[in-house]
Amino acid sequence: MRTLLFLALLASTLPAQTARVVLETELGTIEVQLDLKNAPVTSANFLQYVDAGAYDGGLFHRTVRLDNQPGNKIRIEVIQGGTQPGRRIPQAKPIPLERTNQSGLKHVDGAISMARDRPDTATSDFFLCLGDQPALDFGGMRNPDGQGFAAFGRVVSGMEVVRKIQQAPAEGQTLKPPIRILRARRSRP
Repeated sequence: MRTLLFLALLASTLPAQTARVVLETELGTIEVQLDLKNAPVTSANFLQYVDAGAYDGGLFHRTVRLDNQPGNKIRIEVIQGGTQPGRRIPQAKPIPLERTNQSGLKHVDGAISMARDRPDTATSDFFLCLGDQPALDFGGMRNPDGQGFAAFGRVVSGMEVVRKIQQAPAEGQTLKPPIRILRARRSRP
């Protein structure tokens, strides 16, 4: 009994290894589990936007499917979302890129990752992978710099909603109309 009590007390003092976030969208709910241990900077950045309510009223605005990237030799499947358009976010500063060769996380089916242009430019936009997307990992060549993107968790429920969003009407890769994120909030693991 003492051992169990000691272990429970010890567990309550350890920092959390994961956090969960629920994204309520017009098409349904997606729940993601963030990996705080292996991608601490990227996870903290995303949670900062969640806690500030910045994704409430945000949009899934981009769908990348096999049929809408004719100029790309390396094709991927993702949906991309972000904060409420026009909303000023005072803490919107770019974060360092947590490369997959350092975090050990990969762009597998359901992975959540940060969108970026160059390394160390990610702020609030994120994407969810449909199927395994190794071209987005470090050394993958979807981005010519080969640095990959910062995977920082995975969808734990709602992949059917992710698929619905990906298949929604689009002009090129732009969802028309975009799919609204009604609310984003932390949930309990």
